[in-house]
Amino acid sequence: MIVTFLAVSHMTIYNSSKLVVAFPDTMASISRKNLMYMFILLTATFLLGYFTKPLNPLLYHWRPPCTCCDRRLTTDTITPLRDNRTFIIAPYSDNRIHNNRAVRILSIIHHKEVKDLYCWFCCTVNNSVKVSQAAIDIHTDRFGFPYSTTDLVCMEPPGCHAKYLSVHKSPTGNMTQLPLFRIQNQDTRPFSANFTVCISTMFGNYSNVLQFIQTMEMYRILGAQRVMIYLNNCSTQVEKVIQYYIAEGIVEVIPWPIQQYLRPSRSWRYSVHAMDVGYYGQVTTLNDCIYRNMYRSKFVLLNDLDEIILPIKHQTWDSLMESLQQQNPGVGVFLFENHIFSQTVTTDGNFSNISSWKSLPGSNILQHVHREPDRPNYFNARKMIVDPRKVIQTSVHSVLKSIGGSKKVSLEAALVYHCRTPLQKLLKTSLIEDKTIWRYNASLIRNVNTVLNQVDLQK
Repeated sequence: MIVTFLAVSHMTIYNSSKLVVAFPDTMASISRKNLMYMFILLTATFLLGYFTKPLNPLLYHWRPPCTCCDRRLTTDTITPLRDNRTFIIAPYSDNRIHNNRAVRILSIIHHKEVKDLYCWFCCTVNNSVKVSQAAIDIHTDRFGFPYSTTDLVCMEPPGCHAKYLSVHKSPTGNMTQLPLFRIQNQDTRPFSANFTVCISTMFGNYSNVLQFIQTMEMYRILGAQRVMIYLNNCSTQVEKVIQYYIAEGIVEVIPWPIQQYLRPSRSWRYSVHAMDVGYYGQVTTLNDCIYRNMYRSKFVLLNDLDEIILPIKHQTWDSLMESLQQQNPGVGVFLFENHIFSQTVTTDGNFSNISSWKSLPGSNILQHVHREPDRPNYFNARKMIVDPRKVIQTSVHSVLKSIGGSKKVSLEAALVYHCRTPLQKLLKTSLIEDKTIWRYNASLIRNVNTVLNQVDLQK
């Protein structure tokens, strides 16, 4: 152990190798012999005052009671630090590692320019503050962009029991000038949902009204109790539909004004559209959605708005996942093949009661039942259903770090119905007819019409 005396404000700095204890400037004039006597006295005082607590290899200085943590919490989804190279999303308690003492702070940082960051914990004991250096864990799927999703992992000092913290580039400073965050996921409760769908970044003035309503209703039919949308912007009509689903209690909107802080790319690759961060911060939103729902939802689905994970042998996600878990005990990540259903190829199913749909902008998924054949030598952009408690870090098409294994689900069990512009230039005769979506046509038509009767989209 190294004990260093510094003239800093009343603060304890904690990491794995040293403890810095605050002393007045006059300490510099004390002789080495007197300094040793004072150290022995401090040690004796510590042992006497804390003899009822387990011995710890580190000493701590509890600062006098203060009001530095009694202030307004940060509620923004994205909070920049003063260095303008670090953007905090949210801190989450992670009781899966380090004896329940780790806090994982999801953030976006510049992968080269940020070297040191510190967590300032607001301890409940004596209203004291302790400082811990963060381990900076940059996610590996950066795709060439200068800014990357990053975990800042801080160890909470023993006996602190913090509910709030701040993040700073230095172990010293004025805490009242730092943003204050609530540490989430400290309380575990019964799941409020079996299935939560995470929709990453809705941007580009999204206006595909009909497909959005159809997709939302398919999620509900298949078993979703919650859909989380990270909203950058959308059309007025889509906004009305979102407000309807919020009132229904199925949609939660997370504001995502990424362009206020960074230059977001329209591509997932830096070489295609060289900006600060990839695809409007998609990877960050997916990770945040997992941690937000870690103890709220049994399963989390990670997919885009134009994608639906469709069971083949089962009718619902519940029966599908029950079967997959029985066949694959211990697996927490299930990956489903992505199949493109071309929006340029239509089939008339002669369905009744859909005349009102014609006036709506967007695609009618019931008309698109021809999928492109798989290309064996191309990467299949699978999407996932995960047990969030077994995921540490995720990318878009696979997890980066997890507890337990992953399973690629066969096409015979389920697929990702991805209704979009085609990737292959093929004639209709070269496509594969797949009418799986039609199994749900009666319920889907009825539910979509219910929404249209309650939401005025003509204004």
